[in-house]
Amino acid sequence: MAEKTLKILLSNDDGVHAQGIHALADSLRDIAEVTIVAPDRNRSGASNSLTLEQPLRVTEIAPKTYSVQGTPTDCVHFALNELMKDDLPDLVLSGINHGANLGDDVLYSGTVAAAMEGHFLGVQAVAFSLVGKQHFATAGKIARQIVEQHLNKPIPTNRLLNINVPDMDFDELKGIAVTRLGARHHAEAMIKQQDPRGHDIYWLGPPGKEQDAGEGTDFYAVDQGYVSVTPLQVDLTAHESLRSMDNWLKDQ
Repeated sequence: MAEKTLKILLSNDDGVHAQGIHALADSLRDIAEVTIVAPDRNRSGASNSLTLEQPLRVTEIAPKTYSVQGTPTDCVHFALNELMKDDLPDLVLSGINHGANLGDDVLYSGTVAAAMEGHFLGVQAVAFSLVGKQHFATAGKIARQIVEQHLNKPIPTNRLLNINVPDMDFDELKGIAVTRLGARHHAEAMIKQQDPRGHDIYWLGPPGKEQDAGEGTDFYAVDQGYVSVTPLQVDLTAHESLRSMDNWLKDQ
């Protein structure tokens, strides 16, 4: 009996033409059937947004490569509920993002959101980010290692994984560390300018500096030359607050 072909769906938030997603695809094509479904343009910071007020327009721009006029979440939602609904992929991989997704970046990240949509829809999902914009081959090798490890022994948790790879040669990496999310200070002040017509315009300020970046965090691991692997859960309930909240409401 023929061995089942591994099927992997790739998406991202940097767009279907981004270097990172093609580096990821190239690292996997000899061990898997790869399908790319990604936004038609950069949608960084889109988080988990869905397009609800207009239809999605999808174009196959190359064999098994689809450009979507929508968000990263739209892309994975379309792929799993329509394009691949009769033959679901074994994995949803998002990235390789052009830049870090560390700490509370994950709340805004379209890269993480694409993986999260795969997780929501029942497929093991992993988000990959390069903490820089040069060594995509290094991140591709790490992605390949993670996929092969999963094939040999499936990821032992019903969680999506957020993986950040230092921007350095593969041989310079010190290893892989399991981490928790760190945290940043508030973002810097907004930047006010004027357009050519004299109207005020505003740019978001740069991300804040690290606030919680000590040992055990994803910030610390990457700074020390390690790949950080952070398992994420979607349940945002503050379970430890349920009892006190119940008592507070009863005290009215």
